[in-house]
Amino acid sequence: MSSMLQDSQLTGEAEVVWLENPENLDYVRQALDKVSTRRGKPRYDRDGRLVGYTNLAQDAERDPDSGLFARRTFFLLPHDRDSAPTGDYEVGAPGEAIDPRTVKPGRVGAKTPRSQRGRAADIAAAGA
Repeated sequence: MSSMLQDSQLTGEAEVVWLENPENLDYVRQALDKVSTRRGKPRYDRDGRLVGYTNLAQDAERDPDSGLFARRTFFLLPHDRDSAPTGDYEVGAPGEAIDPRTVKPGRVGAKTPRSQRGRAADIAAAGA
């Protein structure tokens, strides 16, 4: 699914569960996945690692077409900044990257200077 999420897609979220301390991460990638359950650790089929996910409210509705629930997952890939600080994202961040400190149930995470650090963040700060 698209990495550019909107709050209206997250109305059934009840809580965010972190598998790693988000304070230790500059950014996480967020995605909306279709899964069969409202709660609990969802299946993870990407490279890298799952660092968090959302649980849905008991009354969250299934997608009428697929019969599945839309839940956010937060993850990092092997070439992300936390594992490769001088790699691809030493400067800038992937499009779906958000600051994990801004994540709340029902609210899309935000891009911050911390998540977007490097030249892009330096340029934005200089122009502000």
